[in-house]
Amino acid sequence: MEKANFTTVAEFIILGFHEFPELQIPLFILFLLIYLTILMGNLTIILIVCLDPHLHTPMYFFLSNLSFLDISCTSVSLPKLLDILLRKAHRVSMTGCFTQMYFFLSLACTEIFILSVMAYDRYVAVCQPLSYYLVMNQKVCILMSTVTWILGFLLPASYFIFIPQFSFCGSNEINHFFCDISALLKLSCTSTSTIECVIYILGAFMAFPCFMSTIISYVYIISNILRIRSTEGRRKAFSTCSSHLTVVCLFYLTLMCVYIRPPSMQSIYINKFIFILHNTLIPMFNPLIYSLKNKDVKNALRKCFC
Repeated sequence: MEKANFTTVAEFIILGFHEFPELQIPLFILFLLIYLTILMGNLTIILIVCLDPHLHTPMYFFLSNLSFLDISCTSVSLPKLLDILLRKAHRVSMTGCFTQMYFFLSLACTEIFILSVMAYDRYVAVCQPLSYYLVMNQKVCILMSTVTWILGFLLPASYFIFIPQFSFCGSNEINHFFCDISALLKLSCTSTSTIECVIYILGAFMAFPCFMSTIISYVYIISNILRIRSTEGRRKAFSTCSSHLTVVCLFYLTLMCVYIRPPSMQSIYINKFIFILHNTLIPMFNPLIYSLKNKDVKNALRKCFC
């Protein structure tokens, strides 16, 4: 493959929502409110988990990790989008674009691992309640969390081995609201088959096993819940898992809509809409999902604010 000459394109232009020039300020206000809501909601979850001793359990330890991930992931893409909408600052350097892409991929990979670990935590809590605190002790929780963060930031680095082989010598306009790898590959003058193959391989060996482990965990959880004789016991057992199951369904559904659809059904406008759902609405609703369905979180909130 021919080596790239990076001097041909020194920067990229992120188009954002250029299709709606008359809606730039309303969109700015909307996404600013969403971003502030994400920050406030997820910071509140982290704060009450740290302050309330009753929430110093494995479930809430991983929930605070998820809240921190939601804040980080939206902070990678939304501030630049707000800058584009307000000041029309569409230009981004090549280094800045690749940095944004790397952190977005790393945080998304870490979230996949965290959701899988949270599913295993719920499996142990429901199916092995007597040995729960023995299996999910503090050292195990810290180790699992550390491994997920390391793997999440290590695996996407393999993409950048192939970046020097690309040549961006044509258009430098990214028709997206951030430097997404799928939109960036469309601008390459050289073949992208190698990195596309790497993306599919990593997806097969990383995302698919995590997805399947989550599904298997919930198959065991639901089958165990159905064996509980009392209605109140089933309700209590399911209430501990329903919040996480809702988050998992929303997370994987949006990812599948973007990456699993065949190329003939791909549309940049639909992808933008789905990424908006994945990158803004899910992090915004996560704190609500966990707090509205959880008595422990609601009690901790009352104590904090009262």
